[in-house]
Order: sequence, then structure tokens, then C-alpha cells
Amino acid sequence: MSDEFLIILGDCAIELAQLHNDSVQLIITSPPYADQRKKTYGGIHPDEYVEWFLPISRELLRVLNPRGTFILNIKEKAVNGERHTYVLDLIKAMREQGWLWTEEFIWHKKNSYPGKWPNRFRDSWERLLQFNKSKKFDMYQEEVMVPVGDWAKARLKNLSETDKIRDESRVESGFGKNISNWVGREMVYPTNVIHMATETGNQGHSAVFPRQLPAWFIKLFTQPGDTVLDPFVGSGTTMFVAHEMKRCAIGIDIVSEYIDSIEEYFNMCERKQA
Repeated sequence: MSDEFLIILGDCAIELAQLHNDSVQLIITSPPYADQRKKTYGGIHPDEYVEWFLPISRELLRVLNPRGTFILNIKEKAVNGERHTYVLDLIKAMREQGWLWTEEFIWHKKNSYPGKWPNRFRDSWERLLQFNKSKKFDMYQEEVMVPVGDWAKARLKNLSETDKIRDESRVESGFGKNISNWVGREMVYPTNVIHMATETGNQGHSAVFPRQLPAWFIKLFTQPGDTVLDPFVGSGTTMFVAHEMKRCAIGIDIVSEYIDSIEEYFNMCERKQA
């Protein structure tokens, strides 16, 4: 395999030992949620989830560059009519492990289909938790700017005197609450709510990322040549996108069929380049 991509078959809690300290710029992954994917990943009971994941997150902490970022896609599970706290418990445990919980993104699934239970409706969102090793991490915010759109036409049309004298940013970002700072701008920074449809073709996997999702975080937290790791790589979406974006890609999975499919894809890429 090329130095640009590394594919590993096995349990990531064990196989991560192959990677050097501080060698990865971005980790983005979606591990099996509690009590799900039992046929492929065994299924982990919510009460046991934190204990199961902490050895993995300890290795991820070791391999992540001090200026790198870890994005964890995960969601709660309803048990006996209420939300289980395993996600919140995991956040607390990872903080005790040495991680900084620096941000939380919400992935709004635009094409989520309806559903109803006796005491709730279907979720149309999932968490994307951001963890870092230090408060100073690489982040390229300009890479994910979006058109200001209709908001500017309505909000900035007639600025009041109050809007013109609102507080400037206390962190010296240049914006703050002074709305007049946005006048004349075509592009603005996004919010932490990401609106993306789920994949409709699952590529033989029960939970496939839309390609735009890893691409968004790869643009935000890495530059070409950086290394991106997905320790639960599944069908390989993160690796494929990272490779197309000129990043080095590492993927680990315990399911041999997924690894074989990813290897076939990258072997094909190498033949085309030869």
C-alpha cells in the first residue's frame, strides 16, 4: 500500500498500537452506537459503553497531534422510555482521561423520514463531539465559509443606531455583536449546525457517512498532506474523501469484508496512477 493510505484489519483498541505518537492530525469516526450493529460489531450495552470505549480513546489521545482534532459521531439511545446517559457519561470520562471537550456540532439530517413512538418522535440529528489535546489547535475556518444569503438582505437592510454600536468581539475576531461589521460581506462563517442529507445507498454498510460530512471537517481541521484517521472505517467513506482531498488516510476495521472492499478501491487508484 502507498504511504498515502494505510488499511488495517483488526480491533482498533489493539491495532492503534501500530501508529506513532502525535502522528495524526484529524480523527473522525462513528463507532457502533450502544446496542447497535450486533451482527458486525457485537453490540455494546449502554451501561458498558464507557468502559468499552475508554481504552480506544486512550490510544487515540496518544496518536493525535497536539494541534490535532478528534470528531466523534455518536448519539443517545432510548431505554425504557428515557434517554440513556452513556454519551454524557463518556464525555465526562474522556475529560478525566485528558481530553478537552471543545465543541459540539449538530448534524441535522435533512432527509430523515418520519417516525412516532408512544413518548417521542424520530431524531433528525446526531452529535459530532469535538475533542482536542490542547486549547491551541489548527482550525482553518475560512475553508468552510458559506454565502451570507437572504439573512443579510433582511437583517442588514436598515441598521439601527443600536446595531451600529453593539459590542465588538472580546476575542478579537473582528465581529462580535456589532452587526454593521457584516455589511458588504458575501461569505460568512457557518454555525455549529450542519445540514446534510444521509446516504440513501448504504454501500453494504448499516451506517454510511454522507461524503460531505468528513469532507467538511477535513477542510476545517487539516491541510493537504496531513493524516486523517478513522478507527471504525466501515465502508471507507472517510478514507476515500481524505485521499481525494490530498490527505494521507488511515482506516481500521474489524470486518474483513469492509477492509477487502477498501483495499480493492485503493489498489485500483494505484493502477490508474501507474
